Amino acid sequence: MRVPSILTATALVAGSAHAFYLPGVAPTSFEKDQRVPLNVNSLTPSLSHQDDQIHAVVAYDYYHSTFRFCKPEKGPQWVRESLGSIIFGDRIRTSPFELHMGRNETCKSICDSRAFDEQAARFVRSRISEGYLVNILVDGLPGAEQVRDGYTGEVYSSPGFPLGRVTEQGDVVLNNHWDIVVDYHRAGLRGGRYRVVGVLVQAHSDADARRIDGGKAECGNGKRELLLNENGETKVTYTYSVYWRESKTAWATRWDKYFHVEDPKIHWFSLINSTIFVVFLLGMVSTILLRALRKDIARYNRLDNINLDDLSGTSAVGEDDIQEDSGWKLVHGDVFRSPRHALLLSVLLGSGAQLFLMVGFTVLFAMLGFLSPSNRGFLTTVGLLLYTIFGFVGGYVSARSYKTFGGELWKVNMATTPLLVPGTVFGLFFLMNLMVWAKGSSGAVPLSTMLALIGIWFVISVPLSLGGSWFGFKQPAIEPPTRVNQIPRQIPQVSRSLSLWPSIMMTGVLPFCAIFVELYFIMTSLWSSRIYYMFGFLFVVYGLMVLTTACTTVLLVYFMLCAEDYRWQWRAFVGSGMTGVYVFVNALGFWAMKISFGGMVGTVLYVGYCALIGGLVGLLCGTIGFFAAFFFSMRIYKSIKID
Repeated sequence: MRVPSILTATALVAGSAHAFYLPGVAPTSFEKDQRVPLNVNSLTPSLSHQDDQIHAVVAYDYYHSTFRFCKPEKGPQWVRESLGSIIFGDRIRTSPFELHMGRNETCKSICDSRAFDEQAARFVRSRISEGYLVNILVDGLPGAEQVRDGYTGEVYSSPGFPLGRVTEQGDVVLNNHWDIVVDYHRAGLRGGRYRVVGVLVQAHSDADARRIDGGKAECGNGKRELLLNENGETKVTYTYSVYWRESKTAWATRWDKYFHVEDPKIHWFSLINSTIFVVFLLGMVSTILLRALRKDIARYNRLDNINLDDLSGTSAVGEDDIQEDSGWKLVHGDVFRSPRHALLLSVLLGSGAQLFLMVGFTVLFAMLGFLSPSNRGFLTTVGLLLYTIFGFVGGYVSARSYKTFGGELWKVNMATTPLLVPGTVFGLFFLMNLMVWAKGSSGAVPLSTMLALIGIWFVISVPLSLGGSWFGFKQPAIEPPTRVNQIPRQIPQVSRSLSLWPSIMMTGVLPFCAIFVELYFIMTSLWSSRIYYMFGFLFVVYGLMVLTTACTTVLLVYFMLCAEDYRWQWRAFVGSGMTGVYVFVNALGFWAMKISFGGMVGTVLYVGYCALIGGLVGLLCGTIGFFAAFFFSMRIYKSIKID
């Protein structure tokens, strides 16, 4: 059992990679009393503590007029963000908070009392009931709330802190006072400079807080909580305190306290279970290849020799030795027949190969620690750039596949490959982005970013794809080992298990089982504003999914050919691509268990994005399955003698 040990060792090495950061993400050192900037980000929905449900999906800008947060005197300025950070909804801006390195300050206010009218109070109360979090950044570190894990009892830092809370009596209170606790680490030989290594925020509700001249404030004892009045005006004074404490945490490991899994045993159990499952599946496929196929090939070749000897009249063969060809050899003249809709299949295969390389390299770089969490959105940015660069591979695979299928519309293939899948994804994303924009959410991608994506697409990806297609069409077509008959062979009736729907459903469910548990953590991270960091496990699970997809598709095609059904191309692609359908169904199950939307917009956005993810997973797995089945078919038909 060497494979499980290798995979476990890989996970152990990869699991420790989150503490490594790519050089270039340089630490910032501050002197004593030097101002440390505090930036603010969007308010995001999270799991509600009342019912452990997610009630919203849209984020709101920190300076949304209804929240009445204080603004800088000269107005908030935008902080430079990466492309991926913008796409995922980060809207980072400057704030009027004053933090000075090592200087403790209590009960400060940065603006006069803010008046909440009935409409604003109603809006903010709804966001509090939905569990919205306030997000701030100090030297790139998110302000976090300390949470205790109910399974392990471990205390960890969860990014963001609650806008308010719902009391046991059902009252909705606003947290208008923040205690900001900043951990720092001494840097340099003499320790005269300091680095931020942790940010914790404890939010409270204080109805007695009021502002005094000079930025000072009077804070109450917290006995009276602030309730927003929906039937009149409410005066609210936002206050904050800053406390500094020295920490032994090194700057390079300051993100470790944010990385947490609710029950790490589940990860190990799923990894070991998936590994054993894949080893068992590999054993089954090996048995077929090494035993069943070897016997078939030996029998077919022996029959060919017998027939040749009979024609020459030099050999006498008993009746028991003469057998009719049966099984997959009978379809040797049709197995490499061009499939229907070859143009569409070749375009999907090219896009799938492009996606396969992008996902593989992105997860690999993340596992090795090259995509630091301190560089917000860098993972998404690298993924987009890799997909753009691998446009050459997509065009090449599409063109070479289409030429192998015997297609003649090479110009249509070249034009369709860089446009069909990316255009469909962009179109759906654009429509859902319009809904987010109409909702007034800060998560709507700006028009300038949309134009930048289109520019990258047409200036880089499309030319690379056209170059790959041109190079692919210049290459010779992959010649099949057998000649294709002019007249298609009649296909006998197959068993019920090999009919269309049962076969593709059984083929897609096995790869889904290999990634099922990891999907839960990914979904939780996407929809509840948590940091996903288990890229070591994800890399291993991705490899297991690739192996499982290839093995199950090879089994499907082998049984189809034995049943004399040679229409394997689309069946292999769709069967393995059914994994994406199971991913979408799993997302609907997550919706039923963890999500409770109150409006149509949230429902449409969730279903739309999950359908988009499921479609891309299906495209990825379909491409893996097709090429596994293609090389399997090429290999077995090369091993037999054909008259």
